[in-house]
Amino acid sequence: MRSSGRNNRDSSRGDHRGAGGSTPRPKAGGKRDDKQRAGRPRPEERRYDVGGSGGPGGSSDRKDERGGAKSGGPKSGAPKSSGSRGAAARGGAKGGPRTGAKSAPGAKGGPQRGRGQAPSRPRELDAKIEERNRARHNKPQVKTPKTFGDQEGERLQKVLARAGMGSRRACEELIDQARVEVNGQVVMEQGVRVDPEKDEIKVDGLTVATQSYLFFALNKPAGVVSTMEDPDGRQCLGDYVTNRETRLFHVGRLDTETEGIILLTNHGELAHRLTHPRYGVKKTYLAAIQGPLPRDLGKQLKDGIQLEDGYARADHFRVVENTGKNYLVEVTLHEGRKHIVRRMLSEAGFPVDKLVRTSFGPIALGDQKSGWLRRMTNTEVGMLMREVEL
Repeated sequence: MRSSGRNNRDSSRGDHRGAGGSTPRPKAGGKRDDKQRAGRPRPEERRYDVGGSGGPGGSSDRKDERGGAKSGGPKSGAPKSSGSRGAAARGGAKGGPRTGAKSAPGAKGGPQRGRGQAPSRPRELDAKIEERNRARHNKPQVKTPKTFGDQEGERLQKVLARAGMGSRRACEELIDQARVEVNGQVVMEQGVRVDPEKDEIKVDGLTVATQSYLFFALNKPAGVVSTMEDPDGRQCLGDYVTNRETRLFHVGRLDTETEGIILLTNHGELAHRLTHPRYGVKKTYLAAIQGPLPRDLGKQLKDGIQLEDGYARADHFRVVENTGKNYLVEVTLHEGRKHIVRRMLSEAGFPVDKLVRTSFGPIALGDQKSGWLRRMTNTEVGMLMREVEL
C-alpha cells in the first residue's frame, strides 16, 4: 500500500510539472523521453529563414528559431512543445509577444533605417554647418610671445652629440664640468640654445665642427697622383672617395712618388689656412738617403739651402736610423713648395731614395696602413682649427 501511494504522488507531481511547462527529468538509465525528442526537430531538419517575414509568426530573426524567445508566434517548421516553458516565460518578461518583423509599418511612424546609415538632413542645415565651420577656421591667428612658441636654435647638448662628442648624457656632463664654451663664454647651465651655423662652440678649448663638414686622413701610396681627377686615367686621390656624396678636395699636395699622410675635407677655409704660409703649419718627413753624413748637415738645412726659387730652411733635422751607409733622417719644415724636401737634400749632396710624410701639423700618420682612409676625430679637427686660429 505504501509503494502504491508513493507512485501516485510521483505521477501527480509529474502531471503538475507537465502542466506548468517544465521538461521531465530523465529516467534512471540516462535517456530522455522518446516523445520529448520526437517533438523537437533535429538540427539538419530545422529551417532557418534569412530575410523577409517567412514563417507563421511573421518574423525572420534567427532567435525565433531558438524557442521563440523574441517572437510571440510558434517556431517555423516545428510545432511548439507542450513541455517547453522558456518561450512563454521570456515572452511575458518582455511585455508580451512581439509583432513579427522589425520593419513592420506603424512601429515608430514608418519603416526604420538600417544600421550604419545616418538620417538625411535638409540642405539648409548643411549650409549653415559649413558656414559655421568656415567662420571658425578663418579667425585671425594670435601671435604668441617667443617664450610660449618655438624657441630659436637647438639645445647645446644635442648639437654636441650630433658632432660626435658622445651621447646627450655625456654632453650634459661636459656642460656641468664647465668644459664647453659658446662664443667665448663658458656655459654653466643646461638647456642653452645655439645656432650651429653661426655660434662658435669649443670643448676643452678646441673648436667643435658642428656643421656638416667632413675630415679624412689618407695614407697615400707611391704612384698615386695628388689630384681628385686625372685626365690620363692614372690612380688619383679621388679614387679613394668615390662613394662620398659630398665633394671633397685635398689639402696641399704630395709628389707622385712620395708616400704619407694627406688630408681631405670639404671645409674650404680650413684647407686654405692649412696651406697658407702665414700660419706656418709644420710638416714632418722621413727620408732615406745614402751616407756618410757630415755632422753639420742639420745646421746647413736650418740655416737655409739656396734653390732656384730662393732659400729653403728646415725647422728641425735629426738622424732616426743608421745602418752602414743607409740613413733614415727626419726633416720638419713649414714651407710647401714643390719637391721642397727632395731639392734641399739633393742640393746638400744627398739624393733621396724614398720619402714619406709622417705628420701634417698635429695630425700624425701613426700605424695607418698604406692606402687606408680614416675619418678624423673631433679632437684632431679641433687641434687643426686651433693651429690656424679658427
